[in-house]
Amino acid sequence: MSRHAPAFWRRRSAAACALWPIAALFAGGVALRRALYRLGLCSAVRLPVPVAVVGNVAVGGSGKTPVVEWLVGRLRDAGFTPGIVSRGYGGRVRGVALVPPDGDPGLFGDEPVLLARLTGCPVAVGANRPAAARALLSTHPGCDVIVSDDGLQHYRLGRDVEIAVVDEATLGNRWPLPAGPLREGLGRLREVDLVIAHGALSASLARRLQGVAISDMALEGDRLRAVREPARSIPLAALRGRRVHAVAGIGRPERFFAQLEAAGLDVVRHPLPDHHRFAPGDLDFPGGGPVVVTAKDAVKCAAIAPADTWVFPVEARIAPGAAERILERLTHGRPVA
Repeated sequence: MSRHAPAFWRRRSAAACALWPIAALFAGGVALRRALYRLGLCSAVRLPVPVAVVGNVAVGGSGKTPVVEWLVGRLRDAGFTPGIVSRGYGGRVRGVALVPPDGDPGLFGDEPVLLARLTGCPVAVGANRPAAARALLSTHPGCDVIVSDDGLQHYRLGRDVEIAVVDEATLGNRWPLPAGPLREGLGRLREVDLVIAHGALSASLARRLQGVAISDMALEGDRLRAVREPARSIPLAALRGRRVHAVAGIGRPERFFAQLEAAGLDVVRHPLPDHHRFAPGDLDFPGGGPVVVTAKDAVKCAAIAPADTWVFPVEARIAPGAAERILERLTHGRPVA
């Protein structure tokens, strides 16, 4: 769980219990909304192409962006031409907009800009996901599948496949907002087509998900790329034993720091709020030395990064069989309400 999440989300404390009545109303509203769409009393918008949704049931970073990148790659391998739609959280766009790879993260949001750069896919942002998808398809009629980033709870966009990414540490006390971090109850995970587990699941959660298709995921990387000169890279091992300032404005910065430490770097940790907006001086540290940032932060800090600033890009490694299950559902499965 993010260090900037309320402390009472970690356990069922007195503060969490005090918020339980509000949380019960929230959970009831979420369940009612879900039921209205399932019963057809609220209509989802169906696109002329299949839709795969990647999301989660908890607030905070679980690893969705690398999963979207992985999914786009597997779709291309299978002959699809994918496009991506995203909310554009943290951006200033009103309405719908297409995201250029060199777009301003402050305008479009950091994750959509990162996805545009990583995948080379057309990316559209907007609170209205169906409108964003239609704008994308209108501009790029060759796209024959849409991937909706962080779209599990956006039921207005009809979908053919649902993928939930679960990092159990983000589930906290397993209570609904605002008493806990859950957007939807854990039972929702039994309804998706695939659960991607980022890290080992506890025995209790594994029992709860018995019968659900689960694929393990790890994030891997072994090189660093210069933030100001993206064509220049070095092995991660080149900084082994050196003191580095690691900066992470993501949902779970601890995972990023631990990965660098496991590679032998002497890490000084600098966690920042998720979607942090960088300002001059944010990467200037006493004594200097190399600075290592996440890929999501690199798209925002290039203009203010010291020369010795490196991005550590990672890729999702997902257990065999996951891609085949998704492609089977996209090709032959029935739409999800």
